[in-house]
Amino acid sequence: MAESESGADKSEEPTSKRLEEARKKGQIARSRELNTLAVTLAGAVALLMYGGQMGDALLDIMRANFALPREVLLDDRSMALYLLAAGQAALEMMQPFLIVLLIASIIGPIALGGWLFSIEALQPKASRMNPWEGLKRMFSTKALVELLKALAKFVIILLVGLAVLSADQDDLLALANEPVESAILHGALIVGQSTLWLACGLILIAAVDVPFQLWDAKQKLMMTKQEVRDEYKDSEGKPEVKSKIRQLQRQMAERRMMQQVPEADVVITNPTHFAVALKYDPAKGNAPVLLAKGGDFLALKIREIAQEHKVTLLESPALARAVYFSTEIDHEIPAGLYLAVAQVLAYVYQLKQFRAGKGKRPSPLNNLPIPPDLRRDE
Repeated sequence: MAESESGADKSEEPTSKRLEEARKKGQIARSRELNTLAVTLAGAVALLMYGGQMGDALLDIMRANFALPREVLLDDRSMALYLLAAGQAALEMMQPFLIVLLIASIIGPIALGGWLFSIEALQPKASRMNPWEGLKRMFSTKALVELLKALAKFVIILLVGLAVLSADQDDLLALANEPVESAILHGALIVGQSTLWLACGLILIAAVDVPFQLWDAKQKLMMTKQEVRDEYKDSEGKPEVKSKIRQLQRQMAERRMMQQVPEADVVITNPTHFAVALKYDPAKGNAPVLLAKGGDFLALKIREIAQEHKVTLLESPALARAVYFSTEIDHEIPAGLYLAVAQVLAYVYQLKQFRAGKGKRPSPLNNLPIPPDLRRDE
């Protein structure tokens, strides 16, 4: 079980945020043994595939440089030209082999942990130049593991190398009796096969190192319970901050709601506990829309704004409660309240006509039809 510097047990799995931050910093599992295996194995395969071509190219270079005409030997400038030509031929000869090694050197690191380019990992850190930190790394568990891996690598490669030399002893001695052309090609084949066996020996080391690197990287990212709680607070927001945000959001919503009250056709009240402001616009919808609602203090504010802007106030406790509890701001009223609200709007229209001297005073509204499922008692 991992333990933090403060002594608290790091018993919690790293969160996705912790993993993402570690990846940005370049803190992911990497195995140098896997990289070495990839390059060595690719080099062995490349030697077996292109060894013959490389041997033929080497023979051509030797023929061109060991069989020189007399006039060339007497020309000072010709040596430089021959050297340049030999270098160009050697580069062309090695090009396929070097390309294979380059690809292997790229695939090896990304095989464990994936592709990653981190600017933070390239930045200089004071801890890397701290002698005390350096001593701690030298005598750490990881340093001990690296030492054991190096010893194991030495022993395994030594044993594999001795086995390969013992198995190829006759072929190696026979090279001395072969013509130069066949000896070069045969030698390239032996080198390729020997390198392949050495790469197979590295498989054992990589098979041990890769799981260890994955385990070690995970242990470094393990978290204490307090770290998990702190991260949750940082990501989700501290309770007091979230409460303040909700308060500000409510205040903004209330201000926006109050700004819509003057546009209402009618404000229905309880008369004191609840107030709802309704507007009916046939061009925008089929039913009246709730512009504002509130209880107690908000209800009082809605009534004050309605009176200030000469919006009709109507006392209907049952309907006010039904609309308040069944409808959200800027939403249409439920179908069950259509008839009751229609009677209210008709009453408001007749009242406006009466006040304008164009009709008789409407009769007070009583017993509005409110379905039982939408009724809310005091």
